[in-house]
Amino acid sequence: MPHRWATGPQQKASVPATTGREVSLMNVIEKLIDQALEEDIGPADITTESLVPFDSMGSGEIVAKESVVLAGLDISRKVFERLDPDISWRPRYRDGEAATGGATVVELFGRLAALLTAERVALNFLQRLSGIATLTRSYRDKLGDGIVRLVDTRKTTPGWRVLEKYAVRVGGAGNHRMGLYDGVLIKDNHIAACGGIKTAVVRVRQRISHLMKVEVEVTTLDEVREALAVGVDIIMLDNMAPSKIREAVRIIDKRAVVEVSGGVTDITLEELARTGVDIISVGALTHSARSIDLSMRISASGKRHLPSRIDNDSDP
Repeated sequence: MPHRWATGPQQKASVPATTGREVSLMNVIEKLIDQALEEDIGPADITTESLVPFDSMGSGEIVAKESVVLAGLDISRKVFERLDPDISWRPRYRDGEAATGGATVVELFGRLAALLTAERVALNFLQRLSGIATLTRSYRDKLGDGIVRLVDTRKTTPGWRVLEKYAVRVGGAGNHRMGLYDGVLIKDNHIAACGGIKTAVVRVRQRISHLMKVEVEVTTLDEVREALAVGVDIIMLDNMAPSKIREAVRIIDKRAVVEVSGGVTDITLEELARTGVDIISVGALTHSARSIDLSMRISASGKRHLPSRIDNDSDP
């Protein structure tokens, strides 16, 4: 059946996303687009439907109003296609590429009403994900070509985790756990609940596969030694001063992977990288990224038919 917002006589049914993993990127995108359109349009876009004939055609362009590392172009395209499956979409950039302020990012042509109605939702996705990619790229650039790996955290917008972690990768960093199901991280509250690091590690190893690594969060040098004594694979140094981090790295002496986390900013990043750690995890990549300023300019063409279709080649 046609999507309920695509109310024309010849609208196409959307193609179901390919299934595979329980939480796939495509499934998340489809659900989020539906939720966002439902939230914004509700029963009807009363302004556009009052002003624009259904078959009037128009063109538009999405313009960057500041420097940006783009992410989410294909998602933005899918929003427009929900309302007009025949939309013509001509991107000038791909996800991961940088554009300067004033640059035209995408040119579009299609039903004018669909362009007007989908504009805000499409831009919301593109602005949010590009903001994360842009901030991540700035952090990555500060680290330079060193061996320290930059990763994100689970501090993401509810429901948007798969998308936001995709934007982090586009920006040049890596992902920490996707969720509680794909990695063991014994944090301070787990330790408090079990009565100690040793007890917590023993219990979790009785449950998990021998192929799964165990990470433990520590806040003191004594906890570093306790974690080493039980043979954990990764030690997360949480909110430690740089001098204490260097001492912890010396004590660990490559017997475990060393991650540092907590209060990392673009100001402290380079100093932390010089302490000898292997991984720096930064919650700010997602929870503090500012949406990039992008706008869309639309004009009516007066035509009542589509031009020859332009290939949609923005997929990363």
